[in-house]
Amino acid sequence: MKKYLMLTAALAASVATVPAFSADVPEIVTVVKITGINWFNRMEEGVLEFGKSGEAKTSQTGPATADVALQIKIVEDLIAKNVAAIAVVPNDPAAMEPVLKKALDRGIKIVTHEADNQVNTMYDIEAFENPAYGARLNQRLGECMKGEGKWTTFVGSLGNQTHVQWADGGIANATANFPKMELVDAKQETNNSADTAYAKAQEMLKKYPDIKGFQGASSLDVVGIGRAIEEAGLQDKTCVFGTSLPSMTDKLLETGAVDGISFWDPKDSGIVQSKVALMLINGKTVEDGADLGVPGYNKVTVRQGAGAGKVILGQAWADVDKANMKDYPF
Repeated sequence: MKKYLMLTAALAASVATVPAFSADVPEIVTVVKITGINWFNRMEEGVLEFGKSGEAKTSQTGPATADVALQIKIVEDLIAKNVAAIAVVPNDPAAMEPVLKKALDRGIKIVTHEADNQVNTMYDIEAFENPAYGARLNQRLGECMKGEGKWTTFVGSLGNQTHVQWADGGIANATANFPKMELVDAKQETNNSADTAYAKAQEMLKKYPDIKGFQGASSLDVVGIGRAIEEAGLQDKTCVFGTSLPSMTDKLLETGAVDGISFWDPKDSGIVQSKVALMLINGKTVEDGADLGVPGYNKVTVRQGAGAGKVILGQAWADVDKANMKDYPF
């Protein structure tokens, strides 16, 4: 009986933490590239945290694989449900245009993330200027490589605008600052899969036995690359940098199979996407210099986007290696 009462009390306490939504509270749904990976699990924390205020009902969903057709189907279902707003992290911005236009035409507010070329959006939110971020990653890579040797870039897909921008930013930086670095087989697609990145890295090591550098874009790229480097025992002869999270790369950073990562906190992005969506629902706009109340987004830059919408830019990146990875416990 005592155990039953304890369980009942625990259940009551957990229910008490969930806000009670009235019928007129708007629903905001975030649709991510792929579910079940640490990056978007962390984003979901922010999405759900924003909903605790009771101002909006927030949730996150997405396909089990990084498949744009599945992502489109999810958005179609949300249009049919007539939610108030949809925040999307698109696998392929161009492929998403028709369904996002349909949502806008139905009066649904649209916010995107990692898609500054998106036409059918009201606001696209970026943690920073994407080419500058790619250049920053490459600067660290070039210094690790001592400015010379073969190197390559990986992207989740060629349709992923931000990944391509990061790769191009890195290539431009190497051209300008490290003329002895030789780019080979650039922008290899990994489909946001660590296994694919692993296989591609193995291919590169076989094709170019003297390759020294890898720059990854997807959060899973360096996971796969690092695994291939570690298995080949090349930790001391290669340099690997890319976007990821400490929780995904800590063991590889410890061994030196991955030398460094950069990222922005997906949790903060989840909060900002939901906040901007609610602002749109309430008829508000985001002005240049606005403070969105989230670290890295305290004084945003707002510029015109590819269509009628605008792009919101923060300053939210973090550079991490073995020395400081424990400062970021996610």
